[in-house]
Amino acid sequence: MVAAQEPDPLLEEFVEHLVHERGLSEHTVRAYRSDLSQLADSAGPLRRIDLPALRTWLAELHTTGAGRATLNRKTASARAFTTWAHRSGHLAEDPGVRLRTAGRGGHLPQVLQRQQIEELLSLLGDRTAEAEQRRQQAEEAARPAASAAWAAALRDLALVELLYATGVRVSELVGLDLDDVDHGRRLIRVLGKGDKERMVPYGVPAQHALREWLEHGRPVLAGPRSARAIFLGRRGSRIDPRVVRAMIDDALSTLGTTSARGPHALRHTAATHLIDGGADLRTVQELLGHASLSTTQLYTHVSVQGLTEAYGQAHPRA
Repeated sequence: MVAAQEPDPLLEEFVEHLVHERGLSEHTVRAYRSDLSQLADSAGPLRRIDLPALRTWLAELHTTGAGRATLNRKTASARAFTTWAHRSGHLAEDPGVRLRTAGRGGHLPQVLQRQQIEELLSLLGDRTAEAEQRRQQAEEAARPAASAAWAAALRDLALVELLYATGVRVSELVGLDLDDVDHGRRLIRVLGKGDKERMVPYGVPAQHALREWLEHGRPVLAGPRSARAIFLGRRGSRIDPRVVRAMIDDALSTLGTTSARGPHALRHTAATHLIDGGADLRTVQELLGHASLSTTQLYTHVSVQGLTEAYGQAHPRA
């Protein structure tokens, strides 16, 4: 395996294209850079990349345990690069067009049942009440730490309420600033993939949780590094998505009734429940910020699967 001693110059040029011409997010660009750096380490200079090198790289990943989703993502990264490199004149032909992605295998996203959502929100509500009680009972010397724990509990409840209410990505939610919320109309202005802006509504429970956080919790954690960020970490700066993921993983594992994990489970759940409730696909596509309707259509399969399972359990002649 060839070791890359320094960044591949063609990779750096591609990254510039992703940032300045396609306007991709920092997270997405970082993923492309990581995947293509691995490719360069395996195959050598990207200006010499060909189909056998691409297949060898993917085979190496497969033998080291990479899953279907990982292989598909890396295949997509390689295709995006070779398409750009060919169009830009860096490659005589595009070897990526002959790569195939692994089949989905019928995989559907995990979603929470409505009762599980209620249990999750109840759990976070109980944690908030317990933190408030500890804050009130804390000795004067311990009160700052107790207040910070209470503020974080208010924040966590608001985060989950909004994630479920809106179906936005966790990166979109933590990127919100104070002036991105229209409290009167219960709307948030979200900057999605490709810097595309959309307005997403939220309901009364999320409105209440957000108000409690902004009025009582956020001032406790706010500091010089807070700027206009809505959601803050313990040190007062904008909260990291990894902190949100860890919090949601912990809460879902505490439920003990689902293997679903992470903020994306709430996004899947919101989309599925919207379709279950009668929302049309175009509306859900707009709310979720999907570029393609085919992505949104996945949730109709989730809804049908749930309906089929319910039928099988309830109908005497199923």
